Amino acid sequence: MKNKVRWFRSINTKIVFVIVVLLIFALELIGANFINQLEQQWVTNFQEERQTQVDFLETTTAPYLTAAFNNTAADGEVDPEAEINSLLSEFTGSGIAEVQVINPDLFIIGTSDSTQQSVVGRLSNDADVRQSLLLEDTITRQYVDSATGNRRWKVVTPVFSSNDPTQLVGIILMESNIESVYEQVTQISFIFVNSSLLAIALSVLLANIVSRALTTPIKEMQQQTLSIAEGDYSGKLKVYSEDELGHLALSINDLSNKVATAQESIDAERRRLDSVLTHMTDGVIATDRRGRVIIINEMGRKMLNVVEEEVLGQNILELLGLEEELTLRKLLEKQEDLLIDATTTEETLVLRASFSLIQGDSGFIRGIVCVLHDVTEQERIEQDRREFVSNVSHELRTPLTSMRSYIEALNDGAWQDPEIAPRFLEVTQNETDRMIRMIQDLLHLSRIDAGKSDLELEIADLTELFAHVLSRFDMLVHSSEYESKTYSIKRELLEDPVWVEIDADRIIQVLDNIMNNAIKYSPDGGVITGRMEKRGDQVVISISDQGMGIPKADLQKVFSRFYRVDRARSRAMGGSGLGLAISKEVVEQHGGRIWAESTEGTGTTFYVSLPYVQFEEEEWE
Repeated sequence: MKNKVRWFRSINTKIVFVIVVLLIFALELIGANFINQLEQQWVTNFQEERQTQVDFLETTTAPYLTAAFNNTAADGEVDPEAEINSLLSEFTGSGIAEVQVINPDLFIIGTSDSTQQSVVGRLSNDADVRQSLLLEDTITRQYVDSATGNRRWKVVTPVFSSNDPTQLVGIILMESNIESVYEQVTQISFIFVNSSLLAIALSVLLANIVSRALTTPIKEMQQQTLSIAEGDYSGKLKVYSEDELGHLALSINDLSNKVATAQESIDAERRRLDSVLTHMTDGVIATDRRGRVIIINEMGRKMLNVVEEEVLGQNILELLGLEEELTLRKLLEKQEDLLIDATTTEETLVLRASFSLIQGDSGFIRGIVCVLHDVTEQERIEQDRREFVSNVSHELRTPLTSMRSYIEALNDGAWQDPEIAPRFLEVTQNETDRMIRMIQDLLHLSRIDAGKSDLELEIADLTELFAHVLSRFDMLVHSSEYESKTYSIKRELLEDPVWVEIDADRIIQVLDNIMNNAIKYSPDGGVITGRMEKRGDQVVISISDQGMGIPKADLQKVFSRFYRVDRARSRAMGGSGLGLAISKEVVEQHGGRIWAESTEGTGTTFYVSLPYVQFEEEEWE
């Protein structure tokens, strides 16, 4: 027979004792701090309120006390002392016992107590009044009224002349009953103590019940789980009730049976799989029949950036981030290859997951094997191909639209004008040639990165070139394509020619990209402004729009290849995210710089700065 544990050593008693002690300690600590803070706060609030009222009286009575002190009538025919008495008779406040106004000779001029009007005109014998008059400073103190036994708060403050701040013209004495504040604190303390005692009593009862209900089955479960951990599955737990502990006991009994059955199968499978996985170069994940991960090789852990101890037992769909797209049943039915984005902040990684079933001889599904292939490079190439096609369309749109505008003008009758028709045809031819060169530039973008792309430099008038670009877009915004919207292009160009050494076609391509974006993101009726200015040895071209603007965090990213501030909006407007990247490469090839400034909701300004060298006329000769 087992020895019984004495009641004071029992875990039940310990649980109850600890809970009660902690509760008492917490209640005492909270109560003492709460009551002390509450009392201090209420007393402080009461004193501040009285001081505010005294300050109000001081400000209000100062003109009358000044008049009384100087033996003159305030406001012409008004009696200062009568006004002070009228003011005090109307003055009320919570807990105020009496307010007196006293002149510098210690005679009481007025009082707020209607039953004490006989003291008006008498000499005040209050010691605090005399001290305040002597020190010319406010005196506050709390004392106990000998008649009632209540605590009172007393404020005595000097009043100075409204004309001469150094001249004392009177004293204000206010007495108020502060006992009500302490009574409220006492009532709250009593309520808190009663509530604490009730809480302690209930805690003792509940803690005893809970501890007894828990300790008995828990001890048995502890022994059984230790046996299972050591490989002994023969023991059975007694079920005491149908509650959670009872269900837990049943679960442990069921677990013991299932573990014993599955252990041999798992060991055999693990040995076989370990020998295969050791030589695998792809990531491999194996699960049980419920989709829980039981094996993951080193390559799989590297691809998914996980630790083996954390993923074992985890659902494979959660591990691969597919729980919102698939269920385990659908995965087993389809067994299709899936692309998984495993990109981290350090590297981009795209995986192709191939699934197959592990089946026994009877066809019973024992688990799933997932093989992960790294297809990042293939996906990048495919994405680059799609982006390239999209960007070609984007880059060709402007010259094609411009050509269509000129052709429409010719079709409308301009071909009959011997002066306009040749010029329009020439522009159309030039735009066709420029589209061909534009395609070549896109194909040579990789050569720029490799430093193998050469510029066809020439001395060109940048003012004339910029004006030519603005003229083309001016005709574009007045074409039938934009007949439903109204845009205007404003010019602020330099008056003199600015000769720079540039590849004219490349710079036109840069300006076209910026102008096209300015029109694209400008609202109906918006103004696009093109400016030129000289800054030292640089000539700066700026193009401003009145569009929706670019967030500050995205200003530097807009020049990245294929980057879009708002992908959905850019696709809807035909943007590809490559135009500004090409512009940046071209400008930097010229030794210049391109940047943007923007305010959301106001608009965006793009700047292109190019080296500018002043040439003497004889150099041209």
